[in-house]
Amino acid sequence: MKQFVTREHEIEPVPGLPSELPKGEQILWQGRPSARLVARHCLKSVWIGGYFLVLALWAGVSGLSDGQPLGGIVFSIAILTALAALLLGLIELFAWGVEKTTLYTITSERVVMRFGVALSMTLNMPFKQFHSVSLGRLGGKAGTIAIALVPGHRLSWLVQWPHVRGWRFTAPEPSLICLPDAEAVAQVLALAYGRYRSVHSAHPRLTVIDEAVSAPVHVAAAE
Repeated sequence: MKQFVTREHEIEPVPGLPSELPKGEQILWQGRPSARLVARHCLKSVWIGGYFLVLALWAGVSGLSDGQPLGGIVFSIAILTALAALLLGLIELFAWGVEKTTLYTITSERVVMRFGVALSMTLNMPFKQFHSVSLGRLGGKAGTIAIALVPGHRLSWLVQWPHVRGWRFTAPEPSLICLPDAEAVAQVLALAYGRYRSVHSAHPRLTVIDEAVSAPVHVAAAE
């Protein structure tokens, strides 16, 4: 199989793309994940903050019940608070880096994902490699779009993280994560595939699965 992951593109001829667009191909949408959503849903900042809050409460209650000096209890809580602030700060910094270094692109022929906080990479996915698309809701209009590829295209879950669907280790699904308006982006993707399929009629109809209702959502333009 031809490698479709590019690791070096310091100078992008087109933002988010490793090369110039072929003649006739058009960019339909470009966007980034939200740092706030990445921190909350991918890096679990709320859960981590809650964990440290429980530890601090436990330290206070157990210290009082054991008759420890008030100064020692306050010191223990202060240490836990400092650790929590440091860890949450690092999480927010990494989430900010994910937002700033990521650019998703939908064209009339493919989806391109440029990502990587430490090592920048580009994943190029032509529509002919698509099997299905899943829209996972994150509340309101926000969500994540996961792309299942046809068998035979192997990816590394660790290399793709966090731009990959969770718990799909044997068959990783590249994902456009934490989009502020994921439903609109899914519609753009489905319509783009519909136009592509009208030219390449041998390709199957694209199925967009809305995780909120656990049922396929077929877009008319994809006929």
